[in-house]
Amino acid sequence: MKVWIDAADTAAHERLFGLTLVERSRRALARLAPAPLIVVSTDAGAAGDRLARDMAGSTGTVLVLDGRDVIDPRVIAHLAAEPSPRAVALPEGARLALARVEDLAVAAGATDVDAVVDGLRAAGRVADFDAQGLPGFVVNLRREVPAYGYRLTDLTARAACARAMFRANYKGSTDFLTKWVYPPLVWRLTRWAGDARLHPTWVTIAGIVLAFAAVPLFATGAWVPGLACAYAMSVLDSVDGKLARLTLTDSPLGNLLDHGLDIVHPPLWYFAWAWALSDQGAASAIVLAGVWLCVVYVLDRLILMVAKARFKRGLHAMTPLDGAVRTVIARRNVNLVIMTVGLALGHGVAAFVVVLAWHVLTALWHGARTLWLAARSPRPLSATAGRP
Repeated sequence: MKVWIDAADTAAHERLFGLTLVERSRRALARLAPAPLIVVSTDAGAAGDRLARDMAGSTGTVLVLDGRDVIDPRVIAHLAAEPSPRAVALPEGARLALARVEDLAVAAGATDVDAVVDGLRAAGRVADFDAQGLPGFVVNLRREVPAYGYRLTDLTARAACARAMFRANYKGSTDFLTKWVYPPLVWRLTRWAGDARLHPTWVTIAGIVLAFAAVPLFATGAWVPGLACAYAMSVLDSVDGKLARLTLTDSPLGNLLDHGLDIVHPPLWYFAWAWALSDQGAASAIVLAGVWLCVVYVLDRLILMVAKARFKRGLHAMTPLDGAVRTVIARRNVNLVIMTVGLALGHGVAAFVVVLAWHVLTALWHGARTLWLAARSPRPLSATAGRP
């Protein structure tokens, strides 16, 4: 398959999260296997004539894109796998077509990509395809994200697209800090990092440094700097994934670092909290409670792993109830708030006991929900590991 991108309009070279629109299309196309031959046309003149000229002597199919469009990679991947020509019109204004090279003559003289698509449709050379019918569940986001395709012709359209894509990259089920408190700050940081062309892995590494820097601070009772590191890491943990998805730079290494950090550091924080609150060292009851908290944490994680293997999606994406409960269950950010409030009120030990009790209840809830849903759903649910 070949790809032809009409980049004659200057809007195609404007930036969105640090990437020109043409560069963004190239990154989406680079994910295809095998990688297609990409032709970017920046010449003046009718798009239909330039397309025919650039494809002269070629055979097979060509994917025709407008350089001003931001198109969901899932739509591009689907068209690349299509055996027959298709035309797609997305609600946000983008249009594209997969056509046979020998059929391009019918679009001669077409002024732009829209006219090329219309010419191919009028001649019956392509069939319409409704991209909204594509599976929309994104496993990593634990939510449905409809296929999108924005036409960015001015600053207003680009700003609206940036906001919409940012919102679409939030997880469907998460804690109340990430859902309601962090977004204004995460929006600014993500936009700045994109404009600076900062790779998301560096954001993840900064989060790793902060997460582990908090451990000795917590263990020695340096609560203020420890909490500062913890909350800063928590914010960056919300930035790196969005930056990766919005700049199409997510990678297996980045995912491993990000999710590995999320799994490893919480029990280290919890035990450090217990150690700092103890006045008898390893023999203290609060230290023993810290050990039990780490055990319950591991047990809870194992339950969620079993649920994901059984249902082919995270437990918190199963029903609206599970998504709502995820807002307040005992996870890192919620526990962090409980400890912060307790320490501020001078009741750190009581806050730690609340964290332990809340984690026990959370593990019991997850176990009960897994058994309940498994009994009601004898076969695993299907899911699409898409990328918005």
